Amino acid sequence: MPKPTPVPDVQNLVLTLRGKRVLLDSDLAKLYGVPTKVFNQTIQRNAERFPADFLFHITEEELGFLRSQIVTSKAGRGGRRYLPYVFTEHGAIMAATLLRSERAIRMSVFVIRAFVQMRETIAANATILKRLAEIDKTLIEHDGALRAIWRQLQPLLQPPAEPPKRRIGFLS
Repeated sequence: MPKPTPVPDVQNLVLTLRGKRVLLDSDLAKLYGVPTKVFNQTIQRNAERFPADFLFHITEEELGFLRSQIVTSKAGRGGRRYLPYVFTEHGAIMAATLLRSERAIRMSVFVIRAFVQMRETIAANATILKRLAEIDKTLIEHDGALRAIWRQLQPLLQPPAEPPKRRIGFLS
């Protein structure tokens, strides 16, 4: 009986690049249980299934940024010799349809659920931020009203002016 595969935390693998949430080809290959080279060969053989909004190569600059965010080998020291592909949510799903292993099928479900959960979290955060903005606006309005009331009450809080005291004695 095969050991159950531990469920990876896919959300930690999702990166934001060019304003899109994406997964690196190497991360998807690990999830689907195939070598990155084999994974990329499968993708290249089926290039017509991957329009630019499903898959793209990252630039050298983006790769440098990613190296500072995640652990990858430095250029010239082994490791990757080509710029990696990154897959959007739809590209990751399309890649799963190409791989026929049982693990690829199971992992594609986790990838889809991770993207859906992230979308729900972002929507919930947007709702919370909108509500906080409304509260902030109300507080600013109330702050202005309280300042106006304070200015009007200030003269009333001052002690009354005492009438001048009469001087005793002869006045010249």
